[in-house]
Amino acid sequence: MKLKSSEDHQQIGELSRSLGVTTRTLRLYEQMGLIDPPQRTEGGIRYYTKGDIQRIKFVLKLKELGLSLQQMQELAEIYHETKMPDTIMPRLIELLDSHTDAIHRRIGKLSSLARDISEYRKRIVDFYSIPR
Repeated sequence: MKLKSSEDHQQIGELSRSLGVTTRTLRLYEQMGLIDPPQRTEGGIRYYTKGDIQRIKFVLKLKELGLSLQQMQELAEIYHETKMPDTIMPRLIELLDSHTDAIHRRIGKLSSLARDISEYRKRIVDFYSIPR
């Protein structure tokens, strides 16, 4: 298969560099079903279309937002059942809300820990008369 132009596709190495991920990561996402297998040249070289790249960027955004690979795999399975991106949105909202709640709980625990550390530090300074 002949490739049109670099605007129509990217090979795996070029794409991984432009997105700041490894080729291994892209192969893992393919293996897990997070992205569809890309087309290949006659020589077996993977190349990704604009649609493929958009999907990979979506997966990377979900990763950046803190979703686990398993959660992303669940979303991919929902998508593969219907082939309609809108069908994953209600579940995505649930996952994001849950993740946001967990972050807020963690922030509360870290704030409490920071207060405890400050109080403990103050007691040490006061007890040993250490200059502040």
